[in-house]
Amino acid sequence: MKIGIEKTLLDKISQITPLKKQIKYWQGEGKKVVFTNGVFDLLHIGHITYLAKSAELGHKLVIGLNADISVKLIKGNDRPINDQNNRAALLAALFFVDAVVIFDESTPLNLISTLMPDILVKGADYSIENIVGAEVVIANGGEVKTIDLVEGYSSTSIIEKIKEQTL
Repeated sequence: MKIGIEKTLLDKISQITPLKKQIKYWQGEGKKVVFTNGVFDLLHIGHITYLAKSAELGHKLVIGLNADISVKLIKGNDRPINDQNNRAALLAALFFVDAVVIFDESTPLNLISTLMPDILVKGADYSIENIVGAEVVIANGGEVKTIDLVEGYSSTSIIEKIKEQTL
């Protein structure tokens, strides 16, 4: 028996233009759209906790996912471990994620400026004045929030642990 998971996942992974229309529709229904972004290379409990808490801040959660090319610029040539399509599918599989959009720029500023979410979220390791897109969201009447991260979890630390165990 097929459950149609591929279709469901593909429905959540969007291009910017149709996603902009979807967000306007959601906002027209009075729903608060939350946006966050990141690499999400090796999905772990820190990511899941952060994303679940982000989703609780509004009605719809949209994730801007760094494309492989931008990950290499940020993290180095050995990253990402999982390509953008796999990372997008894993995020889309989370029940509290409503949309995933891949961007290949060095920052999500253009994406945020285009989508105009109601709430922009980043980890508490960022100060609000250093969050890319914060000024745009606030100027549009939105909010910017930070969420405490789960200590001890990162894709980089997982990769390091694997390297140590294989030596």
